[in-house]
Amino acid sequence: MSILDTVPRLVGRVLVFALALISVMTAQAAPKTAPPGAAWTDFTQMFDAAVDGDHIVGAGVVLVRDGRIVEHHEHGFADRDRGVRITPSSIYHYGSITKTLTAIAIMQLRDRGRLTLDDPITKYVPELRQVHNPFGSMDAITLRMLMSHSAGFQDPTWPYKQGKPWEPFEPTTWNQLVAMMPYQEIAFQPGSRYSYSNPGFIYLARVIEQLTGDPWESYVQKNIFSPLGMTHSYFRVTPYYLAADRSHNYTRVRDASGAEMVRDNGADFDPGITIPNGGWNAPLGDLAIYMGFLTSATHGDAERARLYDTVLAHSTLTEMWRPLYQIKQDGSSVDVDSVGLSFFSLHRDGTTFVGHTGSQAGFRAFLFFNPLTGAGVVAAINTDSELPSGDESATLQRIRDRALKLIQ
Repeated sequence: MSILDTVPRLVGRVLVFALALISVMTAQAAPKTAPPGAAWTDFTQMFDAAVDGDHIVGAGVVLVRDGRIVEHHEHGFADRDRGVRITPSSIYHYGSITKTLTAIAIMQLRDRGRLTLDDPITKYVPELRQVHNPFGSMDAITLRMLMSHSAGFQDPTWPYKQGKPWEPFEPTTWNQLVAMMPYQEIAFQPGSRYSYSNPGFIYLARVIEQLTGDPWESYVQKNIFSPLGMTHSYFRVTPYYLAADRSHNYTRVRDASGAEMVRDNGADFDPGITIPNGGWNAPLGDLAIYMGFLTSATHGDAERARLYDTVLAHSTLTEMWRPLYQIKQDGSSVDVDSVGLSFFSLHRDGTTFVGHTGSQAGFRAFLFFNPLTGAGVVAAINTDSELPSGDESATLQRIRDRALKLIQ
């Protein structure tokens, strides 16, 4: 073998060695980042610790990107006494996240020319003229004010909050709500600031019913749930074929001896007339479908894009997110939050997130997404507390704040 024959081999070996050296140097110089999934693992460990630390019986969370669930996590029990674990199919109650459905229905009717947001609510709900308004006529309160929680109604919502046996869980009939109107008053100049209002969305539901002839629940089923394929979403009593997936809800209380216990409230409860402001039941998967619609996750599918726009144009959705009123958060790390047309905005480290929270009975939940990326997160827990030291709202807020970092 001549020296000429060995040259290619020597060159090849030198080249291999050089490439290997470059690879090592590059690896050493590159910043150390978390491997794929590490951030999610860290989050779920925090999630489980928070849930267990506050004696929450069961909880679930999903991470959504481009309308698809990319991660999910379940912890604890849907039915503690029977040993039924939380699964991806578990059905929770979403409380005030339901308000976004009512608002979307109003915007559907607005876009179809059936109403304007500056219509007075008394045009559709004349009974509201019985409410005392020291700032002027009740006719000055508009649909837009109700949707943005700026109509002047008191917060907390209902005048009975003493926990007496005769007090209903929520008003059960429209007549009961009307009977309370002469004993209520507007708390501030309508349209001047934000103050959360549950009954405002019951009044908006009456508008939908007046204009369409459909009960609110039927309208939402036909015009939102069905076209979007949210086949496991429902109101009131759980359908028999979904009963096995329905989570119970729980409350931390003290028994007669003063010992702490977690009371099982069962699976179903009746929100009564308040369903349009807090009656949605579904598994987290249906909320992920809903988020796909909110973020216009069409995957390049022209038919899906047409379907989404038929339900509600994305330009109208972004109009709903636009801040109308700031919400001061004294003592919070958040400088200001804001509310649009039922959707809330949170500002974290230069990123704005849009969504809503919900709580009713023992259930608490949140849904938030990043409008710029389409990534979002939805979580739900099935336990609340009546103890002075128990604050599941704070627990869920800690979980939410940590989850937002995953979708920045």
